[in-house]
Amino acid sequence: MKCPNCSSKDIGKIGSHQFYCWSCFIELTVNAGKMSVYQVEKDGTLSSLDDLFCLENAANSAHQLQATS
Repeated sequence: MKCPNCSSKDIGKIGSHQFYCWSCFIELTVNAGKMSVYQVEKDGTLSSLDDLFCLENAANSAHQLQATS
C-alpha cells in the first residue's frame, strides 16, 4: 500500500475507514470504493485535496487501502 501523494509506504490506520501518511501528513478516507484526500491544517481542520488527484489513481488507491484493512 502506497500513499497516492508521496508514494510512501508509511501509512497508518486511524479509524475504520481512515488512514494517515506519516511521510507527507495527509489523511485518507475510503468509503464505498471512493478515496478522499485531506491535508491536516495546523488547527486540526481538514482541507480537501481531492481536486489535485486523478479520479482513476484515487480509485486504484482506494481499492488497495480497502484490501489491507
